[in-house]
Amino acid sequence: MSKLNRRKFLKAGSGALSALALAACGGVGTTDTATAPSGAASTGAAPSLAGAPSAAGAASAAAQSQAPSAAALNTAGRTRVLFWSAWGGKNAEGVQKLVDDFNASQSDIVVENQFQGSYEETAQKLTAALAARQTPDIATMSEVTWNRFYLNQTIQPLDEYFTKANFDPTDYVEPLIKEGTRQGKIWWVPFARSTPIFYYNRDVFQKAGLPDRGPETWDELREWGPKLMEAGGADMKVFAYTTAKNYNAWHFHGNVWQWGGAYSDPELNALLDEANAVEAGEWLRRFVHDDKMGYMAEDQSTDFINGVCATTSQSTGGLGGIATSAKFQVGTAFLPQQKQFGCPTGGAGLAIMANAQEEQKQAAVEFLKFLAMPENVVFWSKHSGYMPATNSARESQDMQAYFKENPNYQVAVEQLPKTQKQDTARLIIPNGDQTIGTGLERILVNNEAADKVFADVAAQLERDAQEVKQQVKDVPLT
Repeated sequence: MSKLNRRKFLKAGSGALSALALAACGGVGTTDTATAPSGAASTGAAPSLAGAPSAAGAASAAAQSQAPSAAALNTAGRTRVLFWSAWGGKNAEGVQKLVDDFNASQSDIVVENQFQGSYEETAQKLTAALAARQTPDIATMSEVTWNRFYLNQTIQPLDEYFTKANFDPTDYVEPLIKEGTRQGKIWWVPFARSTPIFYYNRDVFQKAGLPDRGPETWDELREWGPKLMEAGGADMKVFAYTTAKNYNAWHFHGNVWQWGGAYSDPELNALLDEANAVEAGEWLRRFVHDDKMGYMAEDQSTDFINGVCATTSQSTGGLGGIATSAKFQVGTAFLPQQKQFGCPTGGAGLAIMANAQEEQKQAAVEFLKFLAMPENVVFWSKHSGYMPATNSARESQDMQAYFKENPNYQVAVEQLPKTQKQDTARLIIPNGDQTIGTGLERILVNNEAADKVFADVAAQLERDAQEVKQQVKDVPLT
């Protein structure tokens, strides 16, 4: 692995990572972190171990309460592994339980979990920590942010370590582990993986005389809209599309594919201004501004829970919080189709930093091995709503019984074979997520025509892509 060009990385970190870190996948408020989403969390970090980065900043009270201090752990003679996580709220409790269980399962390694905030906040802190040459040993990275660290060669290929640890990665669900594979090597392993799914208020659907299922197409939802709004009362809306604003580009990704378009091709050429993608944007503009049945929410999960909207698209990682908080029967379904089906994967995985000490790398792999044990994958999936990331967990009696009892949780698993990884415009182009998301706000909030907006967005994506095209040639994406 070639040495990192420090100036090149700092440039990428200040621009690309600050916005490109916007992740996708998860729950109340964003996509995958806090109570389920990938945001909405405090920005502080827990107290660091000796030698851990000062770039993490001061600890928040919430973070301190979620992770025991180093002094509280029996660390004598044990290899210490610093883990930066990005889950707050209910999901933080699940992560900490897994860390505590690992620490109690053996006497050679102790993992310290430090909460760093949302996916994007974690990525920003990690960028600063790399510049200061003080990093954690293992870190949470979203499906977007890990690509930047891979391109800058700051994460460790894991196959050799898996072999040493007698850890078989083929148990991971194939589409998920393939996303973290480059140059025939595994760099990023699935942990909190999700897809957007369709949520609907079953009580309102029943009152409206509609079938107890999600719409098969977006046009069918449009037909159902007036009945849903009438059944829901004066303040009810039909939420055809959504997002906490930072994750527009993730949620809309499926829409673009459903209309037969794309954000970009594998060579980073922007395609968002082509006819099918523009048609998807125009359909959405008309639904919001002409039909007045949709809107952009600050937090679609909160609105859905509070009965403001009858339907929404949100991450499967938000299911636990939504199902617990809603005062009505929640239904879930595949995303609607249009010309075809389209759905991106999202969420986060874990990567080991290339500059970690050899002893810490080997110990961190033991932690990954523990997290992949069927009982631990089942616990995390049931606790959070994220998809079970391994075949053994998904097929276990415990998980199958849970799916039978809670069919909403099985929707994302059944939808997974129909998903695809995201276009390079969002994964690789610096500021791609932000650029696309800002364009969608112009359509949804300002009622600007999709053809004009997407022409502007495509031009910006093309300009920004020049910054990384040579880098992509040097570090293959396949």
